Amino acid sequence: MPVFQRRSQVHARDLRALITIDHDVETFPPRAGLAAEDAHEIWDGVKELYSSGAYPGLGFCLRRRGRVIFDRSIGCVRGGGPLDPPGARKVLLTPSLPICLFSASKAVTAILIHKLAEEGGVDLDQRVSHYIPEFARHGKADITVSDTLSHRGGFPTIGLPKAQRKIELLNDWDRVIDLICHAPQTHSRQLAYHAITGGFVLAEILQRVTGASIRDYLDRHIRRPLGMRHFTYGLPPEHRGEVALNYVAGPPVRFPISRLIERALQAPFDEVVAASNSETFMSAVIPAGNIYATADELSRFFQMLLDGGLWQGKRVLKPETVARAVRPRGRMSVDRMLMVPMRYSEGMMLGAAPVGLYGPNTAQAFGHLGFINILGWADPQREISAALLTTGKAILGGHLVALGRLLGTIARRCE
Repeated sequence: MPVFQRRSQVHARDLRALITIDHDVETFPPRAGLAAEDAHEIWDGVKELYSSGAYPGLGFCLRRRGRVIFDRSIGCVRGGGPLDPPGARKVLLTPSLPICLFSASKAVTAILIHKLAEEGGVDLDQRVSHYIPEFARHGKADITVSDTLSHRGGFPTIGLPKAQRKIELLNDWDRVIDLICHAPQTHSRQLAYHAITGGFVLAEILQRVTGASIRDYLDRHIRRPLGMRHFTYGLPPEHRGEVALNYVAGPPVRFPISRLIERALQAPFDEVVAASNSETFMSAVIPAGNIYATADELSRFFQMLLDGGLWQGKRVLKPETVARAVRPRGRMSVDRMLMVPMRYSEGMMLGAAPVGLYGPNTAQAFGHLGFINILGWADPQREISAALLTTGKAILGGHLVALGRLLGTIARRCE
């Protein structure tokens, strides 16, 4: 398939008709200690990223010192995607419309477990099998909750034959838990990204301890206290007409990268993208991968963590809870599933120096990446909380250069 066929059709030199700004919440940058010139350079970087053609829709929110500098979107919710018919109706993306966070959901699920520990419901250093006895099978008896949070549990895959990996499985909670419990430990506590499995295990612990669903626990402890409209696992039927569709974009994914992606996600790249737009996916609760939110909502979440568990003067988490959640667990090492150097806390992907996931010299930053170029993070050094939500799923291409430049610009201009 030619590369040009996988570029957004709404890629345009003049972006004004595609940009939506929430003027009611944005503040004059100098009020947040950011020069107007710095803010201008950051926004130019966002527009450059969109103009790469990899994203039919893009949402961006940046807070500094608790004030919203940007809450904006560019592009379309649907229509204008790489393979949409040329005459397809285009629906403008606005900052209030939800986008799936994919693996950035892991940061939220992890914080729910830390909240449960704060309440005394779980001991993070206790074995998972203490809460889920059947999990002890096949060498997994000594894996702790902390191991699971930090991707050191050694059970990154469900262990199901390829022919049986169907999207419908995600709506059969008990079956998924049973498969994970029967799966062998394959990496002996080596760092190995748990794309799906860890989230289900953590949520099962929470549900067995509290008797409540993880969706309800999220609603009670995060969504409502932070005043969010969306920020749920899955998407209620009444909001599915608003959700931004996900699109395969960029050059076709070839071997060996395609093999790495399929190994981590347990399905081919294009199938994962297609499944994410299905009613089945939106109906499911996937703790590691299907919270729906706006960029502002994800930025709010990280602002609360940046402020030590406070949101608008109300205590959501204790400072010591947040401190443990963002504390490094082990040194940077090669992730045996992603095959890149990574540094994790108990639930967060951490920044690094001289360069890391969130830009140059971001060793204090914490957050999470979502499939593929979704990012939510906070950086105490720069006093920022940020969210970048994208609907184009492109592995390789010129957008990576633009993304690197944007992250570098944010890091430099906010330092």
